[in-house]
Amino acid sequence: MVEQGVSRQTKLSITAAAMLSFLGILVETSLNVAFPTLTKEFNVTLGTMQWVTSGYLLMVTIIMSTTGFLTKKFNTRSLFTVAIIFNLLGTLMCATAQIFPVLLAGRLLQAVATGISTPVMYHLVMSLVPQSKLGTYMGIAAMIISLAPALGPTYGGTMDAFWSWRGIFIVVLPLLLLTAWIGEKNIRLTARGTNEKFDWVGVVLLSLTFFALSTAFANDGNYGFSGGHFGWMLGAFALGVALLALHFHFSKRQILNFKLLLKPLISLRWLNFFILQFINIGISFVIPIFAENYFGSSAFVAGLILLPGALVGAAVSPFAGRLYDKHGAFLPLMIASVALVVGTSLYFTLTPVLGVMSTTLIYIFLRGGFNFGFSNSMSDASTQVPPEQKADINSLFNTFQQYAGSFGTSVLSAVISAQQMKSDNSLAILTAQGSHIDYGILLILALVSLGTVFLAQHLLTRNN
Repeated sequence: MVEQGVSRQTKLSITAAAMLSFLGILVETSLNVAFPTLTKEFNVTLGTMQWVTSGYLLMVTIIMSTTGFLTKKFNTRSLFTVAIIFNLLGTLMCATAQIFPVLLAGRLLQAVATGISTPVMYHLVMSLVPQSKLGTYMGIAAMIISLAPALGPTYGGTMDAFWSWRGIFIVVLPLLLLTAWIGEKNIRLTARGTNEKFDWVGVVLLSLTFFALSTAFANDGNYGFSGGHFGWMLGAFALGVALLALHFHFSKRQILNFKLLLKPLISLRWLNFFILQFINIGISFVIPIFAENYFGSSAFVAGLILLPGALVGAAVSPFAGRLYDKHGAFLPLMIASVALVVGTSLYFTLTPVLGVMSTTLIYIFLRGGFNFGFSNSMSDASTQVPPEQKADINSLFNTFQQYAGSFGTSVLSAVISAQQMKSDNSLAILTAQGSHIDYGILLILALVSLGTVFLAQHLLTRNN
């Protein structure tokens, strides 16, 4: 049997889309370590400033919810071009922002770009790479994206410490132009075509629902959980869910194909995928804040804490993909979930005595494990559907992957901010207390992730 190959043009197409996603995530994770500087310069609270991250991720989520339709309707080159334009405009706005609303608006434009480019990357992989190499190429794509969190905190800390936070945006401009050149020369995947009508109502309801839940926690980062804001926004979220359910039940237009989740194995992989990203983005937000406020570390050192772990995670991704190709999903997903349980347990139990070195070593272990499961959850789910539904599963998974990051940032930052509002202790102690609660939340989610792996394996064993 002759093994199918992957052309050079396909490899460069995937690389261009991955680079655009990489640059979006690079800036996102770079800004986390600059939050103490940004809150002072723009004279806003941490609860407000976190919208630069959670608002960005929320916008990415909304855009990704449309990509199941967009990748069927429009050629990938056209989508890539739109993403490049939005990223360039957003980057220029952020680099020159003098007030917080302009900074946030620039980040939202960048989010549109990432919301398009990441699903386009996975769409290229799923459409052009043979099944026998799917896990490997999904792993390679995940590796490229994983390099962003690996370099982001160190890059952002370096810019903030030795130049200016504005350098975070200025330096990526020539890289964006290089990415545009590679993509325009190589991306040629033609859309399948669709007679579906765009689901504007679904997009609006989904946006309002996601926004209500994120805002419920973001507001309580400013006002505390005892105020009425939390209850009102949770009520708005519940109403949004009810309206969405009615819309998807009666409307023929479906912005996201939630019917895919009626298949138990896909729903378990989806839940695992969501939790993995919640933990990944959430903990990469908590650790720099914890390091700067509790250890007294500089932004540069706070970024360096995350660097080794993220580099290990990026290096693991291709190997994790090959492990999936050879042995299936259970082994890599089990490794991922066990690593997350152990890592979050250590952070939770050792919070008061953690130092820079111990925090770094635990993160290396946790992040290496995370990359065994992340791309493989989606890879395995994609094998459970016919080719015409791969765009739908791509959109569904990536939408909630991004919302997991946005929601995770909102929840975990709100907990720390609410603790910092108390006046019975120093900022360092209050930050440590908030971080301890956050680590406990992440531990519970890691245990749920482990449960989904066992349950999915039980279903496969029973069906076979």
